[in-house]
Amino acid sequence: MEHIINLLRLTQEQRSAFARAAQGHEQIFAPDGTAPDGSPLPAEVYRRATAILGNPPPELLRECRSLRLLQTRTAGVDRYERPGTLPPGTALYSASGAYGQSVSEHMFAVLLSLMKRLPGYRDQQRQGLWADLGPVKTLDGAVVLCLGVGDLGSCFCKLCKAMGAHTLGIRRDLSKAAPGVDELRGMEELDGLLPQADVVALMLPHAPDTVHVMDRRRLERMRPDAILLNGGRGSAVDCAALAQVMEAGRLWGAGLDVTDPEPLPPDHPLWRQERAVVTPHSAGDAHLAATMDRVAAIALERLRRFL
Repeated sequence: MEHIINLLRLTQEQRSAFARAAQGHEQIFAPDGTAPDGSPLPAEVYRRATAILGNPPPELLRECRSLRLLQTRTAGVDRYERPGTLPPGTALYSASGAYGQSVSEHMFAVLLSLMKRLPGYRDQQRQGLWADLGPVKTLDGAVVLCLGVGDLGSCFCKLCKAMGAHTLGIRRDLSKAAPGVDELRGMEELDGLLPQADVVALMLPHAPDTVHVMDRRRLERMRPDAILLNGGRGSAVDCAALAQVMEAGRLWGAGLDVTDPEPLPPDHPLWRQERAVVTPHSAGDAHLAATMDRVAAIALERLRRFL
């Protein structure tokens, strides 16, 4: 018999589907690690688990000697990849493929708001000011450079392409197709592509070679009136350098749903940067019902395969 801990937030219909899939096995439903009485799920329950669906506290997993499967509800799994976090032999799977719609729509909305100066108009509205803020930008004919064209980046490029943009995608494996991307390039071409792009969007996972991939040198290689977006992991952008570059008058704007550090400390200059839009890592998570439906479907299929 398998011992399954299901930490996902499920509808009653979804919960019934998981129960049917694991018939004959023990399955504990504890949304977000909460027991029926509202208390945190005890550590001894985790220690018995052979499969966990969701995002358990990483520090509890070292003692889960029977664990063979961890299927997260997130696309990023770096918290569980640290040495010693998972017992040897545990299969780790992410929910990659569930968040493309939610994150891409959020970042696309941020992009258009920056292009049309909407944050500035909202600031004026609060002051009761009626004043024209000047020229705006369009995606029609623009060059959009996207670093990371997996699910998130590909969905974002589709939206930009539908508005008339030419999309360039940077990825490690150039043999993999990326819907919505007109041209695929390797990371070694990044420095040469930055000055050509009207928009630079980062949809990268956290990895040693993506930390501060957009450092001050590369930020200064961008066109002075370009827009920078980050919807992947905050570590991809040196936020201190970004603040300095923007204070010097470069870049049309920046849209960040993720930051480094995260959250930004209250005194960080990006909070006060009028040309920046900062949202609190809210592009994904459970904000869109369709996202959680996709997470549940991915986890259910993984559980069936495991059993």
